[in-house]
Amino acid sequence: MNPSDNLKQIVEAALLASGKAMTLDKLQDLFDEMERPDKKALREVLQELSEDYRERGIEVREVASGWRIQVTKACAPWVSRLWEEKPARYSRALMETLALIAYRQPITRGEIEDIRGVSVSSNIMRTLVEREWVRVVGHRDVPGRPSLYGTTREFLDYFGLKSLDDLPTLAEIRDLDVINEELNLTEPGGETPDEADKTSEDQGEEGRTPGDTDAETDSEPEQETRETPETSSEVRESDEKEA
Repeated sequence: MNPSDNLKQIVEAALLASGKAMTLDKLQDLFDEMERPDKKALREVLQELSEDYRERGIEVREVASGWRIQVTKACAPWVSRLWEEKPARYSRALMETLALIAYRQPITRGEIEDIRGVSVSSNIMRTLVEREWVRVVGHRDVPGRPSLYGTTREFLDYFGLKSLDDLPTLAEIRDLDVINEELNLTEPGGETPDEADKTSEDQGEEGRTPGDTDAETDSEPEQETRETPETSSEVRESDEKEA
């Protein structure tokens, strides 16, 4: 097989076999030095593949880490049923926090709390860091030197974005309730933030810690003790015997 004549097929096969995004440099490394295509040729082939896949259930897409073949958004709800485990569920509080970091980065936890008007659960921040969606990018030069948070390349890859410029503008977002649709933040199972709020504790994606407003849960109210006729009679008999 002549690489120059079959470049598109080779690139397509590499993207399928890789299972993750590939940069132009990685694609070039597949070829010997004498047959290595230049980046312009690779870009042309990738654009051709994107056109070829336009009406299919999968697509060739450029994200922050490179180019990859992925399931289209329209087919994701059905394809996700191939896996038995339930998709992760994220609460509204976590989604609001992630959106604020994405749009206002670099931002401190305290600034997030000022905007939302409530404290941010420590487990929300831990979940975002463990998912590698956010990271500490520095420290604010104020007393206490609070950490500054920003999004990661993994965040862009997960949500199918090439760069932060691909985020919808704030003017396009009418309310935090529609951020899921605008950013495709829902998991393939179609869970919405409000639905996830009801189950976030059970799923453990976002824990609850005392003292955090997002994590506060009221203790079960003490049952009101009501005096029944039997109870009242027993109390009077006991009082008479003591007298």
